[in-house]
Amino acid sequence: MPFTGSDLLIPILVVLVLLFLFAGIKTVPQGFNYTVERFGRYTKTLSPGLNLILPFIDRIGAKMNMMEQVLDVPTQEVITRDNAIVGVDGVAFYQVLSAPQAAYQVSGLENAILNLTMTNIRTVMGSMDLDELLSNRDAINERLLRVVDEAAHPWGIKITRVEIKDINPPANLVESMARQMMAERNKRAQILEAEGLKAAQVLEAEGRKEAAFRDAEARERSAEAEARATQVVSEAIAKGDVQAINYFVAQKYTEALGKIGSAGNSKIVLMPMEASSLIGSLGGIGAIAKEVFGDQSAAAPQRSSARPPITRSQD
Repeated sequence: MPFTGSDLLIPILVVLVLLFLFAGIKTVPQGFNYTVERFGRYTKTLSPGLNLILPFIDRIGAKMNMMEQVLDVPTQEVITRDNAIVGVDGVAFYQVLSAPQAAYQVSGLENAILNLTMTNIRTVMGSMDLDELLSNRDAINERLLRVVDEAAHPWGIKITRVEIKDINPPANLVESMARQMMAERNKRAQILEAEGLKAAQVLEAEGRKEAAFRDAEARERSAEAEARATQVVSEAIAKGDVQAINYFVAQKYTEALGKIGSAGNSKIVLMPMEASSLIGSLGGIGAIAKEVFGDQSAAAPQRSSARPPITRSQD
């Protein structure tokens, strides 16, 4: 049976329909957005999933990654405000929020973000001293994030983080900083040592003050006791008590003899004395002791008779 024109037309129509459907059906993966252009002009954005466009009229323009992305910032030299040259590198995190803006508002999105970040790093860090760069890295990151995010906002980009990874000063500058740190630590050690010595001297002075106060108090009490004893003896003398006079004289006499005998530079002491006066004084002491403690010796049996003292006169 010969083929007619209608027999050839049906397969051709089927093939055209399949090509038409294949060209009009677009599948967008998760995390991406596709822009659609009709005769070169942006018309709409395809979201993840199955989408339909007019084949041979519409076409896919830009395939934008909507996930958060990382951009490595290469090392560059930065001159600080105090004329120190340091090497700085970092990393930037960004996310596309508007696919049409990111596709049509800037040419070369990653290159634009990279140059914008590097320029602002030089600007921000160049306005600070070296000590501020090394000690205020969090403040630098926050300032860079604010500036770069504001500049990239018209592109439909959100800068989520900007981090400075390394700050590398020159070797001679690092050595100078190490010497400065050592000098500062030595200074603080000397200050602490001086403060400790001062505290020790203050405590020692307070101890001497307390000891002197205690000594003065003891001398005052001793003087009060001696004055009280003298007053008692004076009252006894005023009453005509001869034994009190003998006790007082004997006490002073024996104290003087004790001081003379305890002197280190005297071996033999020669002095004129009258034995009867000393015996009389000792007798007065015995009489006072009998009055104070009672006549207890009278009740006790006498073991031996006392030998009368022998007196010798010295010329």
